Amino acid sequence: MKKGTIFLFIFILIKLILQYVVVNPIYELHRDEFLHLDQAKHLAWGYHSVPPVTSWLSWLILQLGNSYFWIKFFPALFGALTIVVVWKTIETLKGSLYACILAATALTFSTLVRINILYQPNSLDILCWTLLFFTLVKFIQTENYKWLYFMAISFAIGFLNKYNIAFCLLGILPALLLSKHRSLFLKPQFYGAILLTLLLISPNLIWQFQNDFPVFKHLKELNDTQLVHVERMDFVKEQIFFFLGSIFILIAAFISFFSYKPFKKYQLLFWAYVFTIALFIFLKAKAYYALGLYPIFFAFGAIYLSEVLQQGWKKYLRYVAITIILLLFLPMLRIDLPLRTPDKYAEAAKLHKPFSEHKWEDGKIHPISQDFADMLGWQELAKKTNSVYTSLADKKHVMILCDNYGQAGAVNYYTKIKGLKADAFTADYVNWLDLTKEIKTVIRIKTEDNLSNTRDLSLFGGIKEVAKIESQFAREKGTRIILLSDPKIDLAKLLRQERAAGRLE
Repeated sequence: MKKGTIFLFIFILIKLILQYVVVNPIYELHRDEFLHLDQAKHLAWGYHSVPPVTSWLSWLILQLGNSYFWIKFFPALFGALTIVVVWKTIETLKGSLYACILAATALTFSTLVRINILYQPNSLDILCWTLLFFTLVKFIQTENYKWLYFMAISFAIGFLNKYNIAFCLLGILPALLLSKHRSLFLKPQFYGAILLTLLLISPNLIWQFQNDFPVFKHLKELNDTQLVHVERMDFVKEQIFFFLGSIFILIAAFISFFSYKPFKKYQLLFWAYVFTIALFIFLKAKAYYALGLYPIFFAFGAIYLSEVLQQGWKKYLRYVAITIILLLFLPMLRIDLPLRTPDKYAEAAKLHKPFSEHKWEDGKIHPISQDFADMLGWQELAKKTNSVYTSLADKKHVMILCDNYGQAGAVNYYTKIKGLKADAFTADYVNWLDLTKEIKTVIRIKTEDNLSNTRDLSLFGGIKEVAKIESQFAREKGTRIILLSDPKIDLAKLLRQERAAGRLE
């Protein structure tokens, strides 16, 4: 086995292990993960929230036992494969083993650790962006048109995973126009690749058409509830902090496109970066949307630095570079990863320590990260819901109705009771409601900020609050479990009518 292969295997192993050990056992699954896991039971070519690939992975996880290990394995695997693609890019560009190790170190010990702890489309999204750039590099290097078709496949997989990759393409196309490869727009192979892309993503496009393009509704909801709180300068600042310990490699990459002769023909990657970042800034996107841009540049930056630092005293700076990455990763472990308990983070926020306060999607400052708060309280919710459900004599006519997909997904994931199923009027759950049976009792799960809305309660003769979520740092703290009985009308009929009219969402 070659020395390079041995080192690559070691990095893959480190990456996979690291993703499990950086999460304190006190944390549970994230609210988004529960939704994705429930999609495995309702396979389709699209969903209100995401394209279909995540549901396919969830189905595989379900077949493997739906355990915590497998849920966390796939984002870790995609993170490891991102390192592999960058490693292979360096080998393609004739880079040294040191360049491979430097880039792999930078990616392994970076903000990607935070992304890869959660079972969300983001990990595969970053991998697909990296693959797309890798195939572009191969095309520039060989001018073999087969790489256009590999680009098409990479984009299609990315698109069926997360629509975010469309912004990558919107950055690459004008960059191509500025390069000598603009003649591609006159080549039949270019349009053949486009046709292949459309063919591969067509099932999802057809699904979108048949369902009145819910992606646009989702984007509007995102803009109205989350992106409205995004500050453009915050987006720019976070791009710097993402890879703070290895930002010198990215700077070296950008310099190399203009000063290192072998890389000048790859300048269009730099312009693709510029156009994509400009588009994200204009649209007030979340900072992490742009993460997929960066891995490929570590290949170029690492090779350039390995060339610059290969003679005389500069050789010692090679070791300094790796040391800097590792040392600056240490504070990230304490600040940006769920290694410590929530009360430790809250204590740091009280003392106003650096990076101890966190801005949530609501635009407000909180003592712990929103992601961490979204990983607490779910087992408590499921246990209390199970207790209420088992206390009922008539279980055939019970509906468990939640305020959000996190609540519904958590109850469905943690319960061991056969027949117990939670629903919601949000995200994709509204399409999964079984309204064929009579509803006599509703276990209503309401968030604290929705308690003033009593329309649903007015439909019942019996109203009894039976439990409350007490988990101190959970985003769901204060959520109530209310038992509703003696309905005044035929609830199933009413809900069928409201769903048909589109009023349930």
